[in-house]
Amino acid sequence: MIAARRRRIGAVFSKLAKRPARWSRDLDRAANRGLERAHPALLRLRHEGRIAARWLGARLAPVLRPAAIFFFRALAGGERWLRRGGAAAARGATRASAILTPARGAGLVIVAAGVALVVSQFLDYRAVEIGQPGYAGLGDVARPPTVGDRTAGAAHAYLLVPLGLAAIALGVTALLRDRRRIGLAVSALGLLAIAVILAIDLPQGLDAGAQTSRFAGARAVLEDGFYAELAAATGLVVAGLLYYARPCRIRINSSGRAASARRRRPRPRASSRGRVARSA
Repeated sequence: MIAARRRRIGAVFSKLAKRPARWSRDLDRAANRGLERAHPALLRLRHEGRIAARWLGARLAPVLRPAAIFFFRALAGGERWLRRGGAAAARGATRASAILTPARGAGLVIVAAGVALVVSQFLDYRAVEIGQPGYAGLGDVARPPTVGDRTAGAAHAYLLVPLGLAAIALGVTALLRDRRRIGLAVSALGLLAIAVILAIDLPQGLDAGAQTSRFAGARAVLEDGFYAELAAATGLVVAGLLYYARPCRIRINSSGRAASARRRRPRPRASSRGRVARSA
């Protein structure tokens, strides 16, 4: 018997490692041949595309050029108008800020809240709904009838009307004079109004009284007048606090004015005729 030659494992691995390299070379050659064949066609396509673009540009240029000029001119005009509008708005805001200062704005809010508090005293703040369980599933389609409507001022003998008038007077004073303590007085009036509303109007507004014995399913509900007067009183409190805690101007003494004037004074030039003459 003739013994067969043994192959070494290293030789087997070397042959296996050469196959991917051979495959990559074959793929590279095939891709190179494809590019060489497609190159003339690509050159012709580029040449024909240039010719078509020139022809199309020559035909469309007389039509598109005026439209493009009009578009960019309109865009430039719109930009100019926007810049002018922005500058005018900035000037208007600057002038308005000089007139409507934070103190005056808070004073206007105080006057508006005082007027709202006075008006709310003549609105219905409570009523008694009759047969409310029968209208439970109807929602806003049908509402139960109401009886026993009362205005907000009738509950506390129109006590909040003088408070509202006092708040209006303080608001007008805040517009005319700069007194920070006015804000504290307005907030105190607002807190007093809230105390009256919660201590007197709220219990009486939710009390159906004798209507429960006269009608079936009677229930007391609060109307818009109650929430209007409560919102107006809260507005007085907030506006008073804003007026008291507003930004104030910082007073500058004489030394501060002098320092500011020195900073605004133009500096002399680095070289002048007198300095050149002195140095010479």
